[in-house]
Amino acid sequence: MTRSRVALLCALGIDNFGSGLFLPLALVYVTQVVGVPLAMAGTAVTLGAVGGLVVPPLAGRLVDRVGPRAVVIVAQLLQAAGAGAYLLADGPGPVVVAAVLLAAGQQLFYSSLFVLIADVAGDVPKDRPFAEVGMVRAACFGLGGLTAGALLTWLGTAGYRIALAVDVVTFFVAASILTAFVQLSRPHRQTCTPTARVLRDRPYLALILFSGLFGLSLDFFLIGTPVFVLDRLHGPAWLPGAILALLTVVTSVGGTLALRLTARLNRIAAMRAGSALFAAWCLVSLGVLVVPDEWIVVYLLASTLVFAAGDLVFGPRSGALAEAAAPPVARGRYLAAYQYAFTVAQVIAPVVVSLFSVANWLPWVLVGACAGLAVAGLGMLGSRLPASAVAPGQS
Repeated sequence: MTRSRVALLCALGIDNFGSGLFLPLALVYVTQVVGVPLAMAGTAVTLGAVGGLVVPPLAGRLVDRVGPRAVVIVAQLLQAAGAGAYLLADGPGPVVVAAVLLAAGQQLFYSSLFVLIADVAGDVPKDRPFAEVGMVRAACFGLGGLTAGALLTWLGTAGYRIALAVDVVTFFVAASILTAFVQLSRPHRQTCTPTARVLRDRPYLALILFSGLFGLSLDFFLIGTPVFVLDRLHGPAWLPGAILALLTVVTSVGGTLALRLTARLNRIAAMRAGSALFAAWCLVSLGVLVVPDEWIVVYLLASTLVFAAGDLVFGPRSGALAEAAAPPVARGRYLAAYQYAFTVAQVIAPVVVSLFSVANWLPWVLVGACAGLAVAGLGMLGSRLPASAVAPGQS
């Protein structure tokens, strides 16, 4: 199992390096290289993301029947097809097709990934394996983003196509590594588990809801920070990149340390602490509106450390709790359903960011209130989930 674990980390690192090359530039690529107007490009990419929302239920059933490795491999190939379609796109229609393929591949990937990680880790608590995967993926995504920046600096517009072409290759390489080196026993085919079981499990549905309130903070940070810094504060152009780089460094090295520091907390308590830190991040970030201009850069970088701490505390524990609370006979369907906590947040986050046009404080208050609701809701939920799932995991 050690070889499979190393191979999985390598495959996911390569996958995320490729994603870091292209995903942050997708909208810019469509406007500057394909030549689609911004409003139309945004609509096309959003349609693709919405189209991907139908995938998780299918992905969950596939995982329960054929196992997670095969589904993750198919997801890699589907993402390669989506990235390749972007490379060939010459107008809005092909962009929508590419966006749908890429979004479907991403949803298939995330709906099966955590079952694969759990199976590779074996019969141990999954907190540490999830933390290790998170660290590798964060580091490689950041490296991909830096590489994309270098390509654009040196090669100009041609750098977009090179970055996209390399992204396609990385998906194939990752799929090849998973095929050749990650070995799992095929699970027994399940034939008597009700297909609507997740919908009848109210505590698990509540876990999805409260995790989604947390997930909103993640997506708001990624797309809202550049808007807030550049459009509302009129800060320096390099500051959003510096904030993202700081987050990448902290999350790529701090995952296992955060587990050790929170070892005495059960998973619910750790998730509540992470949500509380996100609420604090919103409050602290709101405070920048009264900070003198000369201190804005330092202040925002410091506030990013609060956000990073929340991410490190909540992330691995949430995945481990979702996996442990799922019935073994339906893990694929349960963890695929859990993915909706984050996919719905991805759809909602741009709407929340748009509220900056109403008032600079409004999105921060809304996101902070959602994180506060997660703290309260998780506190009430803990006693309704299996005690073995809530118990502290690995440190």
